[in-house]
Amino acid sequence: MIEKRIVNWKSRTVLFLISQCVTLFGSTLVQMAIVWYVTLNTSSGVWVAAFSICSYLPQFLMSFIGGVWADRYSRKRLIIGADISIAAVTFIMMLAMPFIREEKFLLGGLLVMSIIRSVGAGIQTPAVNAVIPQLVPESHLMRFNGINATMQSLVQFAAPAAAGLLLSLSTLQSTLIIDVLTAVFGVGILSCVLIPKQRSIEKSASVIKDMRMGIHFAFSDKLIRKLLIVYGLFTFLCVPAGFLAGLLVNRVYGNTYWYLTAVELIGFFGMIMGGLLMSLWRGFKSRINTLVFGLFIFGIMAVGMGLTKKFILYLILMALYGVALTIVQTSITTLIQENVKSLMQGRIFGLMGSMYSGFIPIGMVIFGPMADIIPLEWIIVCSGVLVMMIAMILRFDHQLYK
Repeated sequence: MIEKRIVNWKSRTVLFLISQCVTLFGSTLVQMAIVWYVTLNTSSGVWVAAFSICSYLPQFLMSFIGGVWADRYSRKRLIIGADISIAAVTFIMMLAMPFIREEKFLLGGLLVMSIIRSVGAGIQTPAVNAVIPQLVPESHLMRFNGINATMQSLVQFAAPAAAGLLLSLSTLQSTLIIDVLTAVFGVGILSCVLIPKQRSIEKSASVIKDMRMGIHFAFSDKLIRKLLIVYGLFTFLCVPAGFLAGLLVNRVYGNTYWYLTAVELIGFFGMIMGGLLMSLWRGFKSRINTLVFGLFIFGIMAVGMGLTKKFILYLILMALYGVALTIVQTSITTLIQENVKSLMQGRIFGLMGSMYSGFIPIGMVIFGPMADIIPLEWIIVCSGVLVMMIAMILRFDHQLYK
């Protein structure tokens, strides 16, 4: 009987993760296809910037509200509802495209679709992260968060290549069809997964009051407050070595598509390896030590990437950078899942979603122009040193080890 229950929770968890990876593949496929379509057909920085903003800003604004809903309502229904809404607007755009003759109206339609898809992601993401502890026993959280990270990295590795292949062989409309089909398939799988009933917060209070309660809890609990501060700073400091990698490669190693492609592939390969490592190793006994280890390795790799002039060594460092990135993200996610009550997890993960969607653009706005004044290599080295300093502060913060 015990063995049967173990198989059941593992089977449910695997099916849940597969459903999310299927829908993530379709979403990433469309997101990349739209960006490339706009880039190739307009060559307009304004349009590319508009689509980039519409991919981040609605999710930034919606994530915390989505977190409140994840604590109020059925998380499974929220995920399915968001998936269906995204698929519906994509399906409508797919049907409308043959009748749109002028490019500006087509771009406007795609922009509206991107906004709705981003809102859906803001609702869905906190619910997904909060569901995992409902399915997985606490002792197995690190392992399954590692498996989830591996599967997501594989999808993000494959989807851009698939988007490029589809656009070269077919049309943007065909990528929209695939997204709708993956959404239907993913929702079908998730509908069959039995998720244990969650303890929900009282619905009598207003959403604003619930948001305030979430913020109060996040910053009154010493551990969660420090984890969120670390997460925000880490996300911000990821920008120079991660999101500006293409600019560094162009300036230091030369403007060749092979170099740029190699960097992208190696980065995702490192993230996949990091997910596999966490699923097998599960980290140190102390989750904080695992987080500190990941931050320290990340910082060392960033410093090395800023200093090296040999492209092969840069690729090796980028791979290890990807491994460390996954260790840090998996450690923070697991610590929150283990230390936050289920009825508050949606709001905390919603707050994290807003921080991610906010700090990445802020980092781009700050570090992008700065890289035209100060050598980007110096900025990357400094960001790595700052991450190592954060690791050292955490290591000697005795309150976190109580």
